[in-house]
Amino acid sequence: MTIIHKSFSKSDLIDIINDLQLKIVHSHGDNKKDIHEKINDLLKEKIVFFDNHYNISNKDGLITFLSKQNPNKTLTIKEKEGVMIVCKQIIYYCVNNYNLKISKYESLKELEDDADYIKQFGDIPSVRRACKLLNKDPKFKNTTFNPRITPQTQKKLEERMELKQNVCQSLQREQGEICVTFD
Repeated sequence: MTIIHKSFSKSDLIDIINDLQLKIVHSHGDNKKDIHEKINDLLKEKIVFFDNHYNISNKDGLITFLSKQNPNKTLTIKEKEGVMIVCKQIIYYCVNNYNLKISKYESLKELEDDADYIKQFGDIPSVRRACKLLNKDPKFKNTTFNPRITPQTQKKLEERMELKQNVCQSLQREQGEICVTFD
């Protein structure tokens, strides 16, 4: 029986099942323990792996990946709160016309150090927003703050953008008179 690290949530395990195209039937009614059992049952059989974002190519790689801490959950709650506070301070600086005087920052170096710190947590939406806004700052023309995003999050963002583009392409605008009647 493989022990799956407690840092993997139910949705993380479902994402892994879907991305690896594992032959496991699951439903929304399954809890985390049920999914653990289904994965353990599958690991007793021969598994074929396809290209995936986790770079897992065999059964041993999957067992190793699941037994270690989830790489997406490396922040504790307190650490994430600290990252969020820094993001809010950077965003405040940016939305106030990049004015250091009304921000908490004393120098551009201090601001740059905070941006370099948070960009390693690019899976957090506020980090991506702070980096995007800071990249528009004219004082940092030669510096780009690119948040580090895991392949799983990148895939989700691409799917979301594709969905938005498909919705926008299906909308059409027509001009003319519209008659609305009420019964």
